[in-house]
Amino acid sequence: MKAYARIAGALAVAALLPWAGSAQGQAGPPQGPPPQGPGRGGPGGGVQGDRPIVAQFDKNGDKRLNADERREARTWIEANPTGRGRGRTGGTPKEPGVKLSPGEVKTYKAEPFYAPDVLRTLFLEFENGDWEKELTAFNNTDVEVPATLTVDGRQYKDVGVHSRGMSSFFGVPEGSKRSLNVAVDWTHENQAVQGYRTLNLLNSHVDPSFLRTVLYLQIAREYVPAPKANFVRVVLNQENWGVYVNAQQYNKDFVNEWFKTTDGARWKVPGSPGGRGGLEYLGEDPAAYKRVYEIKTKDDPKSWAALAKLTKTLNETPAEQLEKALAPMLNVDGVLKWLALDVTLVNNDGYWTRASDYSIYLDPKGVFHIFPHDANETLPGRGGRGVGPGGPPPPPPPPPGMAGRPGGPPMQPPPGGVRIGGPGGGGPTLDPLVGLNDATKPLRSKLLAVPALRARYMTYVRDIANKWLDWNRLGPIVARYQALIDADVKRDTRKLDTYEGFLAGTESLKQFADQRREFIRNYKEQ
Repeated sequence: MKAYARIAGALAVAALLPWAGSAQGQAGPPQGPPPQGPGRGGPGGGVQGDRPIVAQFDKNGDKRLNADERREARTWIEANPTGRGRGRTGGTPKEPGVKLSPGEVKTYKAEPFYAPDVLRTLFLEFENGDWEKELTAFNNTDVEVPATLTVDGRQYKDVGVHSRGMSSFFGVPEGSKRSLNVAVDWTHENQAVQGYRTLNLLNSHVDPSFLRTVLYLQIAREYVPAPKANFVRVVLNQENWGVYVNAQQYNKDFVNEWFKTTDGARWKVPGSPGGRGGLEYLGEDPAAYKRVYEIKTKDDPKSWAALAKLTKTLNETPAEQLEKALAPMLNVDGVLKWLALDVTLVNNDGYWTRASDYSIYLDPKGVFHIFPHDANETLPGRGGRGVGPGGPPPPPPPPPGMAGRPGGPPMQPPPGGVRIGGPGGGGPTLDPLVGLNDATKPLRSKLLAVPALRARYMTYVRDIANKWLDWNRLGPIVARYQALIDADVKRDTRKLDTYEGFLAGTESLKQFADQRREFIRNYKEQ
């Protein structure tokens, strides 16, 4: 299987997607033909995929580009830009981090790779000193930049490295911490780190605390299948680039851990405001779905037909018949738990607001399952998306009568000035029943229109809030994680935010947890 079928790459921002709807509520399927070329979602992925470059410049036929071939490819890319963006340049120059070698750090032998209280060091040694410019040039292409990975004193030769993310790439200038994807098995098929073939090293974009992804996924795993995540120290060409969030890849290994099989079909719903990834019914033609959903497995017509059938059943079945109709094809209880996590912990990149950034799995028995994916904009602090110093400014408050859900009564912000929840900027007062009338998000509007399902969903909302937003329980976890990475964050010269923002993250999390828990405990359905 080619590298693009195994790793998640950066996707173009929504404004550059020619097929994206101009408004979330726009009727009808996305228009225009699906973009051409393979994406890293796997064979046949139809969303805006990676630009195929390797075949054009692979002169020796080994399906990867050596240094000379990459140099030629970079020259060609400069002369033939796509208009999809190459990331920010300029910015305040960063001071290089300290030099580190494998012999200077602690190694771990028995501890699992995603152990929560371990701070491993991952060394990546690239062939060239201009590795960062290579990663920038080859973003949104199928070119991997080769490196040697060293973990716990063991070397893994010929791994492939690629930039990943959207805003976490396009909004971050060179010289600052960007997210990385490492294909450990890029050249050697059976090469893996403790059984993990792909590593996602996240830069904690818009989260100065570094904690939100790890916390959200830890809580999520108590309710639904969700990736593991912890912290690692990353050294690039002998320079310490500081702490990264180390998140498990959604692949067949993940599926096997939870379902004891590697069979079935997998999709990723990438971040794309207005991209229509909410499981609306788009007709029977699979091309309409391929513009929205990134398949990660074989492009099997039967998988697309099953997805279309699910969306049709979800969107067109009367409420009184819906639970029975969906039972053979959708893990409804799992979806309710996932929806509850998404809103209770206020995922501002999630389904309730953007209908994106989640994963879909069709198991061999024909049942669909939904999993969380992106989690860095969860448990928001002051002002919704902003989580303390260094975060973006809060969005304006919604107009009266639109605070929680369409047509609902206005909600007053709690003491402290935290803004009312709204699309892209939900906070502690986000209505748990937001989106009941939003046809672009039928997992909410259709499932929660069924009284029994809505009641069960609200039970999960209250359970998550009561158990996990209790600072007596969450606080010690936050303190333990912060202590684990504090010294490294303080001396990290490549981080995106200030050390003061990192310290403020604890108070920001406590403020959210206390206010969100209180709001839900006192919540009464209108």
